[in-house]
Amino acid sequence: MAIKTPDWVKHAVFYQIYPDTFARKVPPHQKWLLDVPLEDWDAPPTFQGYKGGNLWGVIDKLDYLQDLGVTALYFTPIFRSASNHRYHPQDYYAIDPLLGDREAFDQLLKTAHDQGFKVILDGVFNHASRGFFFFNDILENGPNSPWLDWFKIEGWPLSAYDGSLPANYVSWIDYRALPQFNHNNPGVREYIMQVGEYWLKQGIDGWRLDVPDCVKAEGFWEEFRERVKAVNPEAYIVGEIAFDATQWLDGKQFDGVMNYPFGRLTAGFIVGDGVDKETIPHFYEPYETLDAEAYAKGIEELLARHPWEIQLTQLNLLDSHDTPRFLSIAGGDRTSAKLATLLLFTFPGTPNLFYGDEIGLEGSHDPDARKGFPTEDKWDKEALAYHKQLIVIRKKYPALCTGTYHALYAKGNVYLFARILGEEGVMVAVNNGEEKAEITLTDFEKVPPISNKQPSAIVYGQGSINWQKDQLKLSIPPRSGLILAE
Repeated sequence: MAIKTPDWVKHAVFYQIYPDTFARKVPPHQKWLLDVPLEDWDAPPTFQGYKGGNLWGVIDKLDYLQDLGVTALYFTPIFRSASNHRYHPQDYYAIDPLLGDREAFDQLLKTAHDQGFKVILDGVFNHASRGFFFFNDILENGPNSPWLDWFKIEGWPLSAYDGSLPANYVSWIDYRALPQFNHNNPGVREYIMQVGEYWLKQGIDGWRLDVPDCVKAEGFWEEFRERVKAVNPEAYIVGEIAFDATQWLDGKQFDGVMNYPFGRLTAGFIVGDGVDKETIPHFYEPYETLDAEAYAKGIEELLARHPWEIQLTQLNLLDSHDTPRFLSIAGGDRTSAKLATLLLFTFPGTPNLFYGDEIGLEGSHDPDARKGFPTEDKWDKEALAYHKQLIVIRKKYPALCTGTYHALYAKGNVYLFARILGEEGVMVAVNNGEEKAEITLTDFEKVPPISNKQPSAIVYGQGSINWQKDQLKLSIPPRSGLILAE
């Protein structure tokens, strides 16, 4: 079977929005709904408080996002839920009222599409919440509920709130707030499939799937793919799997996963011993300090795991709502964040920015990484500038989107690779050391576009290059990176 993934994803730049803390706007006609008591926007985020960000606020920020250069928006959950992160779904067919209800969503989707953005939503299909109607009916009616087999009831009475008593039902990671679906129940299965189809028919461009590895029912994700692709063959299906996702990336299930292994490797190389170990979550364990050679080996193994068609639609990232900000992992070292971002935007797959990374937002453990998007006077303008520059470069050179990947040099603190597409060759070099690096490259047999065209323009970063026949001498300043193109 030939593997097919969405072409648009390979050329996209994603921006992940956490709606509660990204932007807020209250239109006059919804003042009654949205003008409610909230946490102070600039106060540290909490587990249960709401900042009140909404979809009207996102609409208001679309011009900013267009100017930044991103082309696709990934929203963490927006369905009705009694939690600020909304991973406790109560109704899969209703937009949370605090986000502006269905009216705000419809306007957002139309405006985003009109401005050229793709939109993907977060599907929490492994578990529901205590407030989900079918489970709530069980809480109200006990053994008389018609929905018993939708979940995994193990005994009576159920204890949904009192932790001193057995819950008597299966929940995600034993967290009784999140009762787990019985995915072997045909009704449950069909319900989730129809939810997936419904929102695609409303116009969304794909699904990010929350903890899909926890769904053990045979053939579930294969059927989900078939149903989704029947509605929109170019819909993007990306799973949240933080470890080796080979079994889900066979071309029959997901188009890609959130590429946490790339983030771990890049942190190991760029941050190394400088990591703030207090921030490291389970996504980054075990943590390893890597030199360029070990980084190159890790990248080679990562690229070899999956078919190339899948690799080009991996969702690459340095951080997310579930991890500390990369800048905080790096102990606040902005140079490390800049170098890692260079690698993010030149690696095969689609880059994903977590909101605020582009303006230097910091944040430690959840929920600290989910801070309110700051006012412009608090932005790191240099970070914003290099993000914009890297996005422009990625769009300009197709090789950075779909070109093959060739490691050219990996020693000490210096790593250099090429992306090749047809006759186009782009070279990327990173010197993570504290001293200027002087290197000489001669072996370009595997990358003839480099030897034939001899790219000599430094389109990003600083340094000096000197071609002498088929030999390239490269000088790279300390703690810096550059991109060479024709």
